[in-house]
Amino acid sequence: MTNNILQKLNENARLVEVALHKYFTDEDKDLKILFDAQKYSLFAGGKRIRPTLTLEFCRMFGGEDMAAIPFACAVEMIHTYSLIHDDLPCMDNDDLRRGRPTNHKTFGEATALLAGDALLTGAFDVASSNPNVPPDVVCAAVNALANAAGGTGMIGGQVMDIFADNNPISFEKLYKLQYLKTTALIKVSAILGCLAANVPLLDKRMEAVIKYTNNLGFAYQITDDILDVNGDEAVLGKSTKTDAKHNKTTFLSFYNINDAEKYVKKLTDDAVGAVSVFPNNEFLSELAYYLCGREK
Repeated sequence: MTNNILQKLNENARLVEVALHKYFTDEDKDLKILFDAQKYSLFAGGKRIRPTLTLEFCRMFGGEDMAAIPFACAVEMIHTYSLIHDDLPCMDNDDLRRGRPTNHKTFGEATALLAGDALLTGAFDVASSNPNVPPDVVCAAVNALANAAGGTGMIGGQVMDIFADNNPISFEKLYKLQYLKTTALIKVSAILGCLAANVPLLDKRMEAVIKYTNNLGFAYQITDDILDVNGDEAVLGKSTKTDAKHNKTTFLSFYNINDAEKYVKKLTDDAVGAVSVFPNNEFLSELAYYLCGREK
């Protein structure tokens, strides 16, 4: 099963990367450093989980790849911008990302900051210019993406995370923080795929989609917390023990490793149960179990 999942993830990643390259063909020599910095992080590898969710939910509901690909690219651009900014000295101050120096270590802090800004704003250009869906779908997608990425979504979660450093927080606060910081973008990735397949936001099927992504998002984050403690830096391609270094409250502040792994398994089972009602759910179900047991 793992080989099939990895093959499909790689196929989706290649599909998205081909499309992404088409958005980065500018040859303005004065802006070369900016484009180089964006591409350095955007094409540094990674599992492309979020764009895969966009593509696979679109496919599950009978949509066409060409309708989903611009939305998938936009999601990956936003995810990449968030990684560049997370690594900055004013945030997590990390030196490694995906096995090589972080963006600011390569291009300097100012250029890295602006590269992230350009990816964020560029993502909305890409999503809003999707020629393969009706205008009302474009509008709904851009609105959903803005809510997931903005102050009441991922950025809000990052702010909560900053102020949680050296300041223990409750489980309820941690749950909210991680929902905003991690799960919101995972959820909107799936929603964009549904929209591309002409499944509207108020469709009854969206309840199962949201249940799947909410459970998947938390399972993914708890697994990240576990890997930060006992993961292999060479496999992960980034530093470990960073949560302890920043005195962060994580799910392992409330669970031991064994109980945390059991919680991940329950969340994953619940995610799979949510999509099991749909035909052609096999890949999304297998993906959830793969992410539950990943090593990076």
